[in-house]
Amino acid sequence: MSQPRSNTRLRSARVAAGYHSQQALAEALGVGVRQVRRWESSTPPWPHPDLQSALTQLLGQSLVELGFTPPPGRESGGQRPRSALDTTRKGLAAVPVQSTATIQPVSVGDDFAAVTRAHRSLYWSVAPTALYPTVIGHAELGCVLLAETVGRTRQSVASSLSETWLLARRIQFFDLRMSDEADETWLRGLQAAREAEDHLLGAATLAHMAFVPGWDGHLDEAARRLVAARTYARRGDAPGLLLAWLDAVEAECETRASNTRTALHLIGHGEDVLAAATGQPVPDWFNWFSAPRLAAFKGNTQLRAGHLPQARTTLSAALDQLPEAEEKQRSVLLGDLAAVEAAAGDPVAACQYAVRALDQLKRTWYATGMDRVREVRQALVAHQGEQCVRDLDERLYDWSTTVSALAR
Repeated sequence: MSQPRSNTRLRSARVAAGYHSQQALAEALGVGVRQVRRWESSTPPWPHPDLQSALTQLLGQSLVELGFTPPPGRESGGQRPRSALDTTRKGLAAVPVQSTATIQPVSVGDDFAAVTRAHRSLYWSVAPTALYPTVIGHAELGCVLLAETVGRTRQSVASSLSETWLLARRIQFFDLRMSDEADETWLRGLQAAREAEDHLLGAATLAHMAFVPGWDGHLDEAARRLVAARTYARRGDAPGLLLAWLDAVEAECETRASNTRTALHLIGHGEDVLAAATGQPVPDWFNWFSAPRLAAFKGNTQLRAGHLPQARTTLSAALDQLPEAEEKQRSVLLGDLAAVEAAAGDPVAACQYAVRALDQLKRTWYATGMDRVREVRQALVAHQGEQCVRDLDERLYDWSTTVSALAR
């Protein structure tokens, strides 16, 4: 007996978009499963106007491509909707985005995410100059895939793409000091987070964007971006660890504006939030913050406020608690401890910590850590005739350190 005919185009598009049952598509559209069953019949009725756009956006094809026949006098159902990133990728103009009827399989979302996870782990040990081109290439691929996926698969790709742009900009800003790109990379990450409807990735991206004006002393602009970040965090029901990090970011900006009292108040609030957040799950991509990291923020603020005994205690405890894998942060903490001793008038201890930081930087380069060492050396100008400072200069300006610093 022959099987009844059906609208195979709609069914294929539904499965390709990640909706493996008629019930799943019905729930995504907010209609009854009976309606989807009628659309997938051999004589699908023309969708109601308020569902036409939802169908084409969700499945990535025009109504005609989905197997519907327009009533007399109606338009054919329009063109395939394009991703919002297709028209906003200023820096990727050279990357060809295919506009064909081919839709990537559902497995693409998982495959793309797997590479994103690998980059997330590699960041902590691979040299930034080696990892950065690979991350950028992965982001370019994600922009292409975003135009060739639909439904839940596109949402998955967009989420991984947002994380990839975020990682790329973290490397640019913290590891390589590539400031010329300014906010552009993080803006692309924000656009991808919008595509993914991921409020927490949006919050993380906006908070990172606050660092740019914050480090340049433009506190008003940094504050606006942090207000936006906190708004998205509320929408996404952010865990306490992320909220504490937002306090730390704001404290960093206030510290650089010499508002150390405000900064310490923010860090105190972050400590309270963190204490109440024990056991709360956090997104896998949020792997750059912890209690020792918050203590590192606190110690730096205490240092800049002139609270040297407190800073020494806080930074030493943070260094002891820091996991072995967090080598980049170790160079920052050692640099700050060196700065404490320099400010306390102990050049020998300052140089010892600075040399340890240089040893760490030789293993894992981090521009932020090198900035700390250079600040310490500047603070030791009055002692530059002493042997310990000369020994530090021998290390600071040896061939490997000098070439590495200039190459980055």
